[in-house]
Amino acid sequence: MRIRVLFLGLVTLGGTLAALPGIVPPAFGQAASPSAPGQGPRIPVTTDPARVGAVPIEIAANGTVVADAVVTIRPRVDGQIEQVHVREGQMVRRGDPLFTLDTRMNRAILAQQEAQLLRDRALAARAQADAVRYQSLRGEGFAAAQRFEQAQADAASAAATVRADEALIEQTRLQIAFATVTAEVSGRLGTLPLREGTFLRLAETTALATITRMDPIFVQFAIPERWLEEVQAAMAASSARVLVHADGDRAPPLQGSLAFVDSAVDTATGTITLKAQFANAEMRLWPGRYVQVTLIPRDEEGATSVVAAAVQSGQGGRFVYVLTPEGVARRRPVQLLRMAGDRAVIRGEVAAGEAVIIDGAQRVTDGSRAVARGASEARAQ
Repeated sequence: MRIRVLFLGLVTLGGTLAALPGIVPPAFGQAASPSAPGQGPRIPVTTDPARVGAVPIEIAANGTVVADAVVTIRPRVDGQIEQVHVREGQMVRRGDPLFTLDTRMNRAILAQQEAQLLRDRALAARAQADAVRYQSLRGEGFAAAQRFEQAQADAASAAATVRADEALIEQTRLQIAFATVTAEVSGRLGTLPLREGTFLRLAETTALATITRMDPIFVQFAIPERWLEEVQAAMAASSARVLVHADGDRAPPLQGSLAFVDSAVDTATGTITLKAQFANAEMRLWPGRYVQVTLIPRDEEGATSVVAAAVQSGQGGRFVYVLTPEGVARRRPVQLLRMAGDRAVIRGEVAAGEAVIIDGAQRVTDGSRAVARGASEARAQ
């Protein structure tokens, strides 16, 4: 009895629906037909136009900051450290005094040598006068040739003694000058292991300090050998640019120039070593620090690029979705050539200015209806 009442109720409901205008119930056992294209809701997406133009070729690598020069300061004379003019880690310029050694002994020797020079000059003047006098007497027949020759020899010997004295004085003055140890290059001082009162001996080759030249500075890195031809062409055209950025550095990357390409490829790693030079007045680069390097040998003209997030991967390869002016998402197969920052350089059926879907690409399919949302709406969602 209950089954019959239920059957009669379904028949009555079907008749009621059939009587309503515009509603035709489907046949028994037949699914309802999908809604016609264009009547479903549109999927909100974010787009960015594809660009065609010059895109830099970027070669990423890891590098190490290396100093231009590290100079070891050693004494050139024996002596006791009398004064230290600098402190550890200080920036110095070439010619700045670093240490002063005791010069009292050398100054005493210098005074003795200067007195010896005065005596020898007097003897040399007398010997020269005798040579002149004997020359005149020889011409008048009053002096023998042997005596004249002896006077000439005495004058020449006295003059040589004077020159030897002058050389010894110059040597002593150099030793006094060497007692003031100065910076040979501009840079930053390292540790100072010796203090006032330490006696130094030249034979011990004791290091007083080291100076690291910080500006300019170099970054050493290695790239795969397949880029060698690009690098050689860039070096010949002086078009290579190098950007470096260190972890934790919030400032923009530093830009330098390619300064060195190694003469051989490392057969063990298949890489070639390069060096780039950077101005480092602000001391942002420190010797030994690891940095991220981006080598740009040249700009590729006429390259098609899209935002990297727009490139999708599937069974048939990589592709992007393009939003047509009619609001329909179309799938375009592409080939990913390389990355250039946050953009991907591609080759495929994408024209300049076409709206490539970035946010929402995973929710659309080929033929789906979509709508580009504004930047403010995208931030709100």
